[in-house]
Amino acid sequence: MDRAEQWPRGPYEAVFSANTTHIMAAASVPLLLAGAARVLAPGGLLLLYGPFHGVGVPTAPSNAAFDAHLRSINPAMGLRDAGEVTEQARRLDLEPLADESMPANNRTLVFRKRGAVSL
Repeated sequence: MDRAEQWPRGPYEAVFSANTTHIMAAASVPLLLAGAARVLAPGGLLLLYGPFHGVGVPTAPSNAAFDAHLRSINPAMGLRDAGEVTEQARRLDLEPLADESMPANNRTLVFRKRGAVSL
């Protein structure tokens, strides 16, 4: 069974994931985005919370240290670049709405699934 088929059927108005993209393998992040895009209703929101790099660079020294620690445990783990995640999401018809700074050098990336919103 394909991992995308393991998602609940939906459609859903929102999908929220906290502190996951940095602990999953980099190759799994596009699968997370694709699964969310598949189950979201048109106009539905995807919210990703956690630490991210900004344009290839850590947003804080603590994030750089955390990234190095994760990669020492498993080279497939590590902080993801918010711009790269956004581009991956765009290719799946997930429109970026916001990139909000959060406490402890975290961020919330917000995307909306394109398409007509059913009322």
